[in-house]
Amino acid sequence: MQILKFKPLLKQTLWGGDKIIGFKNITSDMQNVGESWEISGVKDNETVVSDGPMKGLKLNDVVAEMREQLMGRENYERFGNEFPLLIKFIDACQDLSIQVHPTDEIARRHGKQRGKTEMWYFMSSDPGAKIFCGLRENISPEKYREMVETDTICDALAQYDVSEDDVFFLPAGRIHAIRSGCFLAEIQQTSDVTYRIYDFKRKDKDGNYRQLHTKEAAESIDYTVEENYRTDYEAHKNMGVPLVSCPYFHISVYDLDEPMTLDYSELDSFVVLMALKGEGRIIDEEGTTVSFNAGETVLLPATTQMVKVEGTVKFLETYV
Repeated sequence: MQILKFKPLLKQTLWGGDKIIGFKNITSDMQNVGESWEISGVKDNETVVSDGPMKGLKLNDVVAEMREQLMGRENYERFGNEFPLLIKFIDACQDLSIQVHPTDEIARRHGKQRGKTEMWYFMSSDPGAKIFCGLRENISPEKYREMVETDTICDALAQYDVSEDDVFFLPAGRIHAIRSGCFLAEIQQTSDVTYRIYDFKRKDKDGNYRQLHTKEAAESIDYTVEENYRTDYEAHKNMGVPLVSCPYFHISVYDLDEPMTLDYSELDSFVVLMALKGEGRIIDEEGTTVSFNAGETVLLPATTQMVKVEGTVKFLETYV
């Protein structure tokens, strides 16, 4: 089965920047592109195969046709015909709202299919770029509501300066916000459930405050305080370095300057490879070669036994 590439869905946002178009080396006059959805099975926002025998098919149609050959047996039994991950690049030139995502259990209580756990991998962001991630002090749900009402909720949040290759894992329940100047890759569950906690008293184009979800967020927040929310890891050349392992995804980073064969013969899952930097190519078992340059994302079906990656390229590897 072929290596799959998809047409990205470019999302214009009020907070979007100007990095994504050039980074992906595509021709477009779109402004304020905040997100590029690389691989998406989100209803009404599915990415479409860009070339090859399956050109023009939506991702979930490919899943329905190929079933366990694409997904892996256990994944297909678990997720059915919906692809379980949403893969994005994000470019923020303004602060995003402070938000939280519910667990699967809490989401279902609110009539949603699932919650959202995600991971951020930062690329070349602007000097001084920061994020909010997690609580830095113990607060109760009642104190949380009071701090939202008095515009002091930011005082309770841990703030981090971010730079290239920083990693943050965001399990459901962890308060977070991407801030101005951040440029990153995001890997998340296929879910659009977001509870907005605080939006800095900003108004929309019609002069209205954006809706907050104070009650739902209070129920969803994990009030545990941790000493460090940054994912610490030791970088190495020409090998896979594990970053995150959880029930929803397993992610490693590779930084190659020599050819490497990736062996998936023992893995019963699709694999997503997301190029962050450099130029390379991927060669499958049949000798088919596809480009693999910064800004490109490919989907390897579960039937893939091995691929060879050549070039000087840094990329994320994700499977379930």
